[in-house]
Amino acid sequence: MKISTIIVFLSFIYPIIHYSQSIPIYKTNEIIIIDGNLSDWKTPFFGPFVIHNSGEKATQNTFVSLSWNDENLYIAYRSTDSKIVGKAQKEDSSIFTTDDLVEIFIDPDGDGQNYIEIGVNSFSSNYDMLLKCISPVCGGWNTTMTFDVSELEAQSRITSEGFNTEIKIPFSSLETIKNGNFTKPKTGAKWRGNTFRIDYGNTTEYLALQPYKSRKFGFHQPEEFAVFEFME
Repeated sequence: MKISTIIVFLSFIYPIIHYSQSIPIYKTNEIIIIDGNLSDWKTPFFGPFVIHNSGEKATQNTFVSLSWNDENLYIAYRSTDSKIVGKAQKEDSSIFTTDDLVEIFIDPDGDGQNYIEIGVNSFSSNYDMLLKCISPVCGGWNTTMTFDVSELEAQSRITSEGFNTEIKIPFSSLETIKNGNFTKPKTGAKWRGNTFRIDYGNTTEYLALQPYKSRKFGFHQPEEFAVFEFME
């Protein structure tokens, strides 16, 4: 797809995503290679991301696309970045405190508990975290980095405009989440979640595809997660 066509398409869909709670995940028959090269990415990108708790325009643009097949969930990000902050780090490092990165939160049963967080920086360093509970109703803040999304693939590629990132999450890996009530999605299935970016540039900004009304708990507001809808 030509760049001009992409820009026109994004300008058309932005108002829909900005005011909507539903984000489509389109099924694909394509073979997706997780290498940070988005030239083979066929499903549409949504965005741009906005300031997560106000909906205000971000300094730099971020777009995301989601797709799926019978075995995996795929996510791709295109991030404009004039000043990339970060470095290659060990797996499961707390890169969200230091590095430019993109993130996805996924709550398959939508109950606000036992959901996962995955983050990837521009150098392909990544972490996966299980959020068992963040509310006093279920016992308060309880997270663990010891949970692993088995066979997770995540790669970023630095470009002349910033960096691109691709993530593959096998559905089989989500079956191991205790009390997660996970079932492999079919067409029409709806999960809760959101996609994010932390930009430590000249101005630190916390960005989301779907902004929140509340200013509490940062990105962790599962009651305001968007709806991910699996579509053909």
